[in-house]
Amino acid sequence: MRIGMTDEEIEFAACNPEPVKIEHFNPNAVIPFGVTIQNVRAAMNDFIDFMKMVNVRLNENGSPRFETMLMPANFSSIVGEFFIANLPKHAPGVVKNRYHNGHPDILPAGHFPNDSQQYCELGIEVKGSRYLKAWQGHNAEACWLMVVMFDANRAVDEANDVPPMPFRFLRVVGAQLTKDDWKFAGRSATSRRTITASVTNSGYNKMMANWIYNAPGLPM
Repeated sequence: MRIGMTDEEIEFAACNPEPVKIEHFNPNAVIPFGVTIQNVRAAMNDFIDFMKMVNVRLNENGSPRFETMLMPANFSSIVGEFFIANLPKHAPGVVKNRYHNGHPDILPAGHFPNDSQQYCELGIEVKGSRYLKAWQGHNAEACWLMVVMFDANRAVDEANDVPPMPFRFLRVVGAQLTKDDWKFAGRSATSRRTITASVTNSGYNKMMANWIYNAPGLPM
């Protein structure tokens, strides 16, 4: 518990995440299709504003915070989908892929009919993740991959005495990957887990070499 604060004050403080600042972005990051670090920052802060708006209102109603209501994987998906929807608002060179479940998530603007592609290798695939490495996808695909990493409470935290904390972005990285930068994760004969592919060390190194954002105090 924070010294001098009531439980209610701690919970309300967790409803108010801090915006990301431009000085924590890499000015040498290379992002395709004219996307800039200023565009990425704006999309990240859009999500922070969303979290603050929703959680403050939920707090007024005595409801749990948004991130603590959802399964962790669902919340990670929301972080990614929100970024996909909002980055094009700030970066005129890209659009959200209008094809349902199309790949990649973001396409170069005006390049494809109706800005829609079921599958291609030209664009940006986006993943939201709580983890700083070993990122997963359903397929091993050649793509320009951007991973948006964050920290937030989970639904199980209260039962495990994990204190309330505001949502925060940890790191954003991105690079062009090949199929060789992925490895399929197997499963046992009795497992019901969906087969996934994970980014290997070669892919991780490519992406870390082109880091886009790193939270203050987070070791590289």
